[in-house]
Amino acid sequence: MRLPEGLIARTTLASPLGPLTAAATTKGLALLWFDAPPLDGLPEDPAQPWLRQAARELAAYWQDPRQRFGVPLDLQGTPFQRAVWQALTTIAPGRTCSYADIARQIGRPAAVRAVGAANGANPVGLIVPCHRVIGANGTLTGYAAGVERKAALLRHEAAQADWLASA
Repeated sequence: MRLPEGLIARTTLASPLGPLTAAATTKGLALLWFDAPPLDGLPEDPAQPWLRQAARELAAYWQDPRQRFGVPLDLQGTPFQRAVWQALTTIAPGRTCSYADIARQIGRPAAVRAVGAANGANPVGLIVPCHRVIGANGTLTGYAAGVERKAALLRHEAAQADWLASA
């Protein structure tokens, strides 16, 4: 994956699925990855406002996946990628959709493979929930952090959705 431009600070956040690397620009959170490459030369600063806000919101997400994220994002990509990433933010916790669904949502129904590529290039996983996109046949297809983590995230979110449905 390509690193976003203009990064000013980074931190490592604990999660039940392993450490997450978060990095910010002056505009917002620009990177949130499991298994991130080293960010040598980028200052460690967990007090940076966007990183601190992301840490709080992610901690809340692990307690309740219905958490709404409000941390400003600095999503750097092509207009097509940004359209896909924006569409991903509309998928509610406990729900999934297919790559074809996203392609139709952004008005590019034939661009299913391109949607998959944009999904895979998502720089801010979890907050831009690319893990909620599955194959048209219901299979868990690729996830940069591993299909096992994708399954765990979907179980975490579905447990809350199942509880709500039975309440």
